[in-house]
Amino acid sequence: MTTGATYSFLVVSCSLVGPGIATTLGNEAGSAEEGISIELQADKNTMTTGADGGYMHSLHAANAGTVTVRLLKTSPQNQILMAAYNAQRISSSLWGKNVITLIQSNADDAIVCTGCAFVRQPNLEYATDGGTNTWTFHSGKITGLLGAYS
Repeated sequence: MTTGATYSFLVVSCSLVGPGIATTLGNEAGSAEEGISIELQADKNTMTTGADGGYMHSLHAANAGTVTVRLLKTSPQNQILMAAYNAQRISSSLWGKNVITLIQSNADDAIVCTGCAFVRQPNLEYATDGGTNTWTFHSGKITGLLGAYS
């Protein structure tokens, strides 16, 4: 049954907190049209079938994944992220300690990504149109709720 709810990126809040950084990445951060993606690294299940047609499910414990944030070339967040990337890569004691929290309030979604590390600085393109910068993070653990935040 459709409830008539409305989706809008205008109510997506996303924060990144870690060594040397506390910033926003959602609405009003200069996000590109493609926005933010969160993807688990592996399937939660493996199914094994036997010679007689029997089957077995194996539940995997891992919740690691990738968070991708796409920003307009002119977003001031690019400078903040680049400074954090450069500061954190100096020492392994600073690396992989970021937390990314995303809330989409209209749908009551809440996703928390812990143990986040920059994958690399974004590929840079300078062309006729400004384009985007894509920041990718590996997350050791992604947990959350869809439609049950409040």
